[in-house]
Amino acid sequence: MRAAIWEGPDLVRIADAPRPALRAGESLVHVELTGLCGTDFSILHGTHPRAAAPLIPGHEVTGRVVSGDDPELHGRRVAVLPLLSCGTCTPCRDGLAHVCERLGLYGIDEPGGLAEFAAFPHDRLFPVDDAVPVRTAALIEPLAVAVHAVRRSGLTGGETVAVFGAGPIGILTALVAQHYGARRILVVEPGDDRRALAETLGFETLPATDDAAEAIRAAIPGGARIVFDSAAHPSVAQQLPRAAAVRGTIVLVGVYKKPVELDLQAVTFTEQTLVGVRVYTTADFRDAVGLVESDALGLERLPVSVYDLAETTQAFAEATSAGSALKVLVAPDTVAAAEAQR
Repeated sequence: MRAAIWEGPDLVRIADAPRPALRAGESLVHVELTGLCGTDFSILHGTHPRAAAPLIPGHEVTGRVVSGDDPELHGRRVAVLPLLSCGTCTPCRDGLAHVCERLGLYGIDEPGGLAEFAAFPHDRLFPVDDAVPVRTAALIEPLAVAVHAVRRSGLTGGETVAVFGAGPIGILTALVAQHYGARRILVVEPGDDRRALAETLGFETLPATDDAAEAIRAAIPGGARIVFDSAAHPSVAQQLPRAAAVRGTIVLVGVYKKPVELDLQAVTFTEQTLVGVRVYTTADFRDAVGLVESDALGLERLPVSVYDLAETTQAFAEATSAGSALKVLVAPDTVAAAEAQR
C-alpha cells in the first residue's frame, strides 16, 4: 500500500509499506480522508516529544471497513476515535480515559491514517451514515474537541461568548456554542481570511490586537460570560481574564507549547473559573457523529482543500499557512479524492 512516511524534521516520503496485519478485535480500514492538524505540524517539524521516525502520521481518519472480525462494521464508513489509553491508571479507572496518565494517539504511538489502509480496534470505530458527504465526515474528530470544550464550559444557553482564534477548532467551537444556545458570539482572529469566514458563518468578529480584550468589553459590557481560548498564544493568555466577566469561565481549548504568563490575581479578584480541556470523551465523539449526521451545524459551508497522498508535502504547506481553507485533507484513495472534491 502507499503511505506517507515521516522520516525526520520536514521530511515526508511517499513509499510502499506493508498492509497492516490485524490483531484480534481490530478492523482494517480503507482510508478515505485524513485531516491535518497542529499535532501533525509538530510531528512534521520534529518537535513532538513522542514522535519517532519512521512514522505514518495522521489521526483525523475517515474510511471504510474492509475486513475484521466484527461483521456489523464490514463495509461501513467510519470515523476513527484515535485515542490510546492504558485502562489501568487512576483516571482510566475513574472513567476518564481521555486524560489517561499515559495517553497515546494513532499517528504517533501507532501507525496513523496517511496511508491507503490502517488498522484500529473495533471500539475506536464509529459508523457514519452514507448520506453524509465524506469531506464533512472527515471533520468529526476535530468537532469532538469542540463538543468537549463547550460541554466543559458549562454553557446552558443565553450566554455571551468570546472565541480567540478562528482556526478549525475555534470555528467549530463557535458553531457548537451557537447550536447549544449561546446568545452572542464574538470571534477574535488576526487573519483576514479566517475572520471573513467567521463573518460568513454569522459571527461578529474582532481583529486580534493587543487590546482585543478591551474591544470585547466594549462590545459586551462587563465582558463575555464564557471565553474560549483556541489560539493558545502567549499574547492571548494575557488577555483572557480581562475578556471574561466577573464569575465568567475561561476555557483553554488550544494547547500551549510551553508555560505562559496568566494573571491569576485577576482570575482570583473576579472569581473567574479556569477550565482545562484535553481532547474529548467517547460520549463527545459520539455526539459529534450525531451533529454531523443531522447536519445541525451546516459544516458543508466550511472551506476545505483535498490533496492526493502523493501531494502530502503540499498539503502540509497549505495547512500551516492558515489560508482560506479551514481544513486540509489528504485522500490516499483517488476515488475518495474525487468524491471529496464534489
